[in-house]
Amino acid sequence: MAARTALVTGASTGIGFDTALALQAAGFTVYAGARRVDKMEPLKQHGITVLSLDVTSEESMASAVALIEAAHGPIDVLVNNAGYGSYGSLEEVPLAEGRRQFEVNVMGLARMSQLVIPGMRRAGSGRIINITSIGGKIYEPLGAWYHGTKFAVEGMSDSLRLELKPHGIDVVIIEPSGTASEWGGIAGEGLLMASGSGPYRQQAHVVAAALASTSGTGHVLSTPAGVVARTITRAATAKRPRTRYPVGRGAWGVLALRRILPDRAFDAVFWNLYRRLAG
Repeated sequence: MAARTALVTGASTGIGFDTALALQAAGFTVYAGARRVDKMEPLKQHGITVLSLDVTSEESMASAVALIEAAHGPIDVLVNNAGYGSYGSLEEVPLAEGRRQFEVNVMGLARMSQLVIPGMRRAGSGRIINITSIGGKIYEPLGAWYHGTKFAVEGMSDSLRLELKPHGIDVVIIEPSGTASEWGGIAGEGLLMASGSGPYRQQAHVVAAALASTSGTGHVLSTPAGVVARTITRAATAKRPRTRYPVGRGAWGVLALRRILPDRAFDAVFWNLYRRLAG
């Protein structure tokens, strides 16, 4: 039997990089896509094919899917991992940056799904795994654009799960907490550029420090990317996957608090947590 094929977007670092390795170890023929192809060179040593993939480019996305389908037929698993966090006050972040945040985190994910669904539907099987975040259920000050995209992906995924079920295609949501990667540091730097010296500077410095602290390897709330990758692999290989997988240190606790606490109580608890994380 031929190995099943998997395409992982945003595979140059962190969760995407480790997921490509985990899926390959699980027996998949893996294609790893990202804009920074040089960062994926080590994946080649494990038999993973790397692709230049920009989820804001129609030509890039369409050619990547066409290449894989020409070689293997319908893609069995799509891991929509590409994304970034755009932070800053809604007042100060330019609308062009807000649109780019949605273009990468939502529209790119949607278009990649559109491209693989016809083949999956003809095959009567397939799995689309969307990487959101606990940020699709909770919120942060100065994170309106980022959390807006993650809330959107949660709703889109739930609707997609229902419409694709009759065609044998599963849709799964992965909800990581902070991971040991460069993501938090980059998001914090962007936040300070947007709002670090204006009327929101006090909040900005607290949130930026908290973001950076939870993405480092030594923090109590920092989860190795490999842990998330193993969860994604379980979702890809399970006979009947769960609809969503919260994963990472603190993920279940934070989501439980969100369900239990009234909004204003959660506001206070979460802001005090960020002040502690920021030191």
